[in-house]
Amino acid sequence: MSLDAVRRNLLRSFAALAAAVPLFRPGNSLPGAGAPGVSKAGTARQTLRGSLRASVSEGIVAEVFTACAGATVLTGWALALKLGPFLVGVMTALPFFAQFIQFPAAWLTSTFGYRRVALVAVCLSRQVMLPLCVLPWLPLTLEGQQRLLVAVAGVSAVLGVIGNNAWVAWMGELVPEPFRGRFFGRRTALCTLGGTVASLVAGVLMDKLRPPEGVGLGLPLLAALACVAGVVTTVLMARQHDPAPRKEKVKLDFHVALLPLRDERARRVLVYQVAWNAAVGLSAPFYAFHMLKNLKMGFLTMALYLAAVAGMRILAAPLWGRIIDRLGAQPVLLACSLGIGVVPAIWLFPTATFLWPLLLDVVLAGVLWGGHGLASFALPLSVAPRQGRPFYLAAFSTAGGLAYAAASALGGGLASLVPAEFTLGGHLWVNLHVLFALSAVTRVAAAFLAMRIVEPGARPVSSLGALTSLVGGQLRARAMPVPAPAPVLADPQSANVES
Repeated sequence: MSLDAVRRNLLRSFAALAAAVPLFRPGNSLPGAGAPGVSKAGTARQTLRGSLRASVSEGIVAEVFTACAGATVLTGWALALKLGPFLVGVMTALPFFAQFIQFPAAWLTSTFGYRRVALVAVCLSRQVMLPLCVLPWLPLTLEGQQRLLVAVAGVSAVLGVIGNNAWVAWMGELVPEPFRGRFFGRRTALCTLGGTVASLVAGVLMDKLRPPEGVGLGLPLLAALACVAGVVTTVLMARQHDPAPRKEKVKLDFHVALLPLRDERARRVLVYQVAWNAAVGLSAPFYAFHMLKNLKMGFLTMALYLAAVAGMRILAAPLWGRIIDRLGAQPVLLACSLGIGVVPAIWLFPTATFLWPLLLDVVLAGVLWGGHGLASFALPLSVAPRQGRPFYLAAFSTAGGLAYAAASALGGGLASLVPAEFTLGGHLWVNLHVLFALSAVTRVAAAFLAMRIVEPGARPVSSLGALTSLVGGQLRARAMPVPAPAPVLADPQSANVES
């Protein structure tokens, strides 16, 4: 077999991972329908295939950036620079405090176009890590270094909010709804695999190059790798086309920003977002801190734990994607929310010499968060109308993000008030155990709000009996393949994307 034939086969296999999707967005008339447009259709299919391949590759490299500059590494920076629990909570909550700018971000997205805003904002948000590459050698006091770290995290969070609003709206146009769950399920599995490998490498670097005191070489090296990964993701994003480029500028209209509040379906999503993110935010920023400080886990051990969770997500994500395409995002959101409610309670049992309970957490967190993440991504795109979608996405993100940020700050303050260690019922506890218990109770309560969400075309789960049937359907889906729904298209040749 020739080298060109091998290359074509590899590209064909890689394209298949993106799944077969309709050529044009559902609900739109086909350009050139009724006229001889075979060559144009072929060009459009080729463009879509290239965009899907680039999207998968970009997601994988973006996971490398996250492994080198995400919450775990920021926690390492915080420990190296001697930040306390309160500042750790505030710093890790900065991406959620930044949700204040969601509506200006939506206006930028609507005015300058999804693709353009996403490219610029995402690129800048990942290059803002450059000062951390030379932080140990800057003429700054410890307090000055702490301020620079928080400032970098804050600027990256603001730019990340702008980029994410534009990117999600862009993907809503690029990937047709009937195949959205399947495509992003497979994309999530591949991205998680890439992120797992990157996290393991990052853990080894931090363990080997991190001194007992101070920053050392490992953290600046990871910051430099994050910047390189940011450049690569920008190049890959630039290879993805915009299927609906905006030709007219949108005026800043505050009435448009209020549309989600007038929409009953959107309001129900907003209520769930507030309650759920507040419940999660009470404890989420402190798991890495707890593993490093209280459970005495090294960065490599923590990376292995995260790799195990990621492995479960890799196995579960494609299945969740198929279920979302068949049943809708709302049933999956409810099922996963109820299951995730028990996850924080598991963290009451591990100690520095008894880590085995984390195996149960690996299974539950990996499977359930995988489904919850896909459903949380798909549901706003289904509920939000195409007209004004960036503002709907802004409302959802703002509501959830601010609730998470406030709860994180509250959790950090509460942890600072509770003694670092105390005895209760003959057992030794740490202050973060209080946050884990509160988070478990509030998550279960918030999960039931997902029952009230109305998703167009979904099969709603409104009772525990229906939920049991859904879980049974998931188990049966593991035993037999789920057939792909046949799209209804004017041109049968455009039903599948073939390499």
